Amino acid sequence: MIFETRELFRKYTDDATFARIKEYDTVGEMWALCAAEYADTPAIEDDGRVFTYAQLEDDVAHFRTSLAAAGVKAGTRVGLLSPNSYEFVKAFLAITTLGATAVILPAQLDAGTVFGCSMKFGLSALVAHPALWDNTAVAAARRPDLPILSAADTAKDATAAVPCDKTTPCVIMFTGGTTGQSKGALLSNGAVMQGTVNGCYGTKDVFGQRYLLVLPLSHVFGLIRNLMTSLYTGSTLFICRNNKDMFRDIAMFRPTIMVMVPALAEMALTLSKKFGRNMLGDDLKVIICGAAAAPPYLVKEYDKIGVALLQGYGLTESANLVSGNPESLQKPTSVGIPYPHQEFRIEDGELWIKGANMLEDYVGEPESAYEDGWFKTGDLVRMDDEGYLYITGRIKEIIVLANGENVSPAEVETHFNALPFVQDSQVFEAVNDEGSHFLALEIVPRATEAGGMTKEQMIAELEAVNATLPPYQRVNRIVVRDTDFERTPAMKIKRYKLEG
Repeated sequence: MIFETRELFRKYTDDATFARIKEYDTVGEMWALCAAEYADTPAIEDDGRVFTYAQLEDDVAHFRTSLAAAGVKAGTRVGLLSPNSYEFVKAFLAITTLGATAVILPAQLDAGTVFGCSMKFGLSALVAHPALWDNTAVAAARRPDLPILSAADTAKDATAAVPCDKTTPCVIMFTGGTTGQSKGALLSNGAVMQGTVNGCYGTKDVFGQRYLLVLPLSHVFGLIRNLMTSLYTGSTLFICRNNKDMFRDIAMFRPTIMVMVPALAEMALTLSKKFGRNMLGDDLKVIICGAAAAPPYLVKEYDKIGVALLQGYGLTESANLVSGNPESLQKPTSVGIPYPHQEFRIEDGELWIKGANMLEDYVGEPESAYEDGWFKTGDLVRMDDEGYLYITGRIKEIIVLANGENVSPAEVETHFNALPFVQDSQVFEAVNDEGSHFLALEIVPRATEAGGMTKEQMIAELEAVNATLPPYQRVNRIVVRDTDFERTPAMKIKRYKLEG
């Protein structure tokens, strides 16, 4: 199936706004036009500082001089080690508009791992935020040939951007690694720009918004949908340095759009119900939710307070965005309509993709990301008659029962997650003392809905749902947890490994 679905999104905004959503081949092309068109508009607010698009472009141009002086040129790779900050944004734009490739190193990497990455990815230079300077010590000692620059550096002179094309490598990002070892996915300029423009589809008000950044920029969801789409649309991005300060920052900045994972959206809703709608700010209209499945409860409850929670689906390998759901209220379990310029195949339930937004390949890995030109996502899906996509599980999480039946934990969990008091759930394979294998369920209750219920009452309702499932999907043990599940840095639930 080939999807050229741009026109399907037209009805979700006005014609004038839709006409402004244009495609660019490179980050440099997009940034030059945005820096000129929105010159006097605030682009970034960070740590009490406000930078207009013109000021950001000036700092980017001067930092290109620092990079060039360190030997960085088109085609080289530059590590970027920084927490969420203005310095990250400046350095990322400077690296990519110089025709080099930004290798995004998560801020939590230790000094030994930073050195290892400098070798694996063949870095020609490393840019580090002053707060993480100690994490460059091993690389400095063992690679005297590697220039290490401060992200706070400002050169005296400016250097012009270097023209490139859509095939030019743009960024290397780590995959999530939730079911295996993380890999470095190489995205071209064209892929990054396709992901960026896809973020503009499906909402009424696109340009001139106010975004709050709470996701890490080292994650593709934060980099593409939060930062790049914000810049593309002439919006202002407020950088929340510490998520503990999120509600203080919301009150001060009053965002119109937030990009969140379901766990954060859940927390924000709980506090809003407890302390009032203004915990989210009176101006918030849209939450873009991804990285994990959002329960229908969140969609419905946010709608009650005037906020549209829009789900989507994406991968690091697809420059984040594969599909988006502008009809979340009507189809709350769907991840939406495929974005344009993609081809889909569904083989034995697994989604295979090729398209303009896809990675070039994994860097430094023995095997290609592609099979006969197709990227196999590992996600099990179905598509309804209207072209809406639904995720039903992960191939690597499939449980094979003793009778040969295959069970997708995520598919079973959707039935239990439909109960209002279930915040999160996990179905997994367990083993009893006699060595028999069985399915088990653990849930985390939602405080706002389960406050008046005992664990026994919750289990009784869960058992009632369980009884409606096909025999091979039924669980044989149910536990109501007192604490949250362990989570990844992207706040996805860590799946249990087989007991015993």
